[in-house]
Amino acid sequence: MVQSFDLAVVGGGILGLATARAWLLAHPGKSLVLLEKEERVAAHQTGHNSGVLHSGLYYAPGTEKAGNCRRGKAALEAYCRDKGIACERVGKLVVAVDESELEPLAALETRGREHGVELHRLEGAAMRDVEPLASGIAALHLPETAIVDYIAVAESFADDVRALGGELRLAAHVTALATREGGVSISQHGAEDLFATQALICCGLQADRMARTAGLEPNRPGPDRPALRTVPFLGQYFDLAPKLAAQVRGLIYPVPDPRFPFLGVHLTRRLASGGRPARVDAGPNAALAFAREGYGPPRFNLRDTASALTWPGTWRLLAKSRRLATSEIWRSLSRRAFAKEAARLVPSLTANDLSPATPGIRAQALGARGQLVDDYVFAREGAMLHVLNAPSPAATSSLSIAEKLLEVLRSPAVT
Repeated sequence: MVQSFDLAVVGGGILGLATARAWLLAHPGKSLVLLEKEERVAAHQTGHNSGVLHSGLYYAPGTEKAGNCRRGKAALEAYCRDKGIACERVGKLVVAVDESELEPLAALETRGREHGVELHRLEGAAMRDVEPLASGIAALHLPETAIVDYIAVAESFADDVRALGGELRLAAHVTALATREGGVSISQHGAEDLFATQALICCGLQADRMARTAGLEPNRPGPDRPALRTVPFLGQYFDLAPKLAAQVRGLIYPVPDPRFPFLGVHLTRRLASGGRPARVDAGPNAALAFAREGYGPPRFNLRDTASALTWPGTWRLLAKSRRLATSEIWRSLSRRAFAKEAARLVPSLTANDLSPATPGIRAQALGARGQLVDDYVFAREGAMLHVLNAPSPAATSSLSIAEKLLEVLRSPAVT
């Protein structure tokens, strides 16, 4: 007999887990199963990000990202306090290194104040009082920016799901989704099919592919979204040498290029763990990846590469941002070039101060015209709800986004 559930969640990253938890809290006594293809939760984007709890400085007013970040950050900090999960407000310094960056820095300051972010404009000695190694002509200091272990948060969400009566199935590889009368049929590799009255699909790096198994065509425009494809971007990290890491107090960021959703190479203090002192990461850059899940060598997958290079949006993006793309690729190949970029913020940093660390891979929805889709994209298909794009700061915003997804699930299904 086919097992039936009220809700099936496909994907064990932080967003799928947060939404499963929120749904069970809102529907006591109902049945839920969460299916994750890996043998642990948080195996992909959640477990390979920078660990920053963002304050909400960057995001355009009126976007889902802007509102969810502020609400989500407050909710996640409260959750960590309740659960005893380490979460430290170490602060962030956004540094303008030359005159050309003063105007965009001022624009960030205006935007941050609109969002209610606590920030302070600093120059000279005041800037170095916050971060002694930093160099520039002006900076914004955001004291409420925090760091957290998102794997620990995701594992805690998973514990909550189990405690609330939900079922987590790891190494459960979903191969197909199909609308059936009264709900959704879910096929798995090497296991019996399941049935759910509703299904939430949060598959990150595989979001567009999973949508296609359900009959949704992300490559074609929908009534509320552009045509898009998931294109992976590799974010390379390096560990900073201990002698410099000991002098970095929090986070040191450049002024980002407003044309792109990436924040540039920066220095990020990590939480101390396992009796080891806190380390500092340099990175990430943002180069086109040739494997959606290629964290270590080989970082090439023929199917993933073909998917990226046969999408017209990839070539249009490369054509209109040729200089940036070339720089990012060069920094991926050359530690010296990577160090030079980081040294714009910390001039004493050299290539000898960097040791390779595990990279992250960002699931970026890319439009057919080459536009980087910078906000959350959800698509409803009958009893299924697909998360097609959930870029940073989705981890920071996970508890807030979960509430938004519950609202969509409660709304009448479109047939």
